Amino acid sequence: MSSCSIYKGGHLKALAVTSSRRSAVLPDVPTFSEAGVQGLEITGWQGVFAPADTPPGIIAKLNAALAKIQAMPEVRKEAEDAGFTAERGAPEEFATFIKAEYERWGKVIEQGKIHLD
Repeated sequence: MSSCSIYKGGHLKALAVTSSRRSAVLPDVPTFSEAGVQGLEITGWQGVFAPADTPPGIIAKLNAALAKIQAMPEVRKEAEDAGFTAERGAPEEFATFIKAEYERWGKVIEQGKIHLD
């Protein structure tokens, strides 16, 4: 059972979502910003990676195939039922996003003196 179905079943009360905009899956739940807590934005994400030297034509084919799969109604429904909101972008946009995430969380790790034992 997903956390989304637990919420929708009335077993949990969602106070806010940590994304910058409301979730399509939980449209009645405000963002933390809307709830009065500024500066809290944390989202989980998944992506598909390929080796750095993969030819651009192969990347384009993979991206197109993934877009088709993600557009399938049964795939979208399963993702939504699990609480995911699927977003797509160009491979270059994803690379920029990854770099920003690396820098953001690198600072958190450094400032928090977080390390693996």
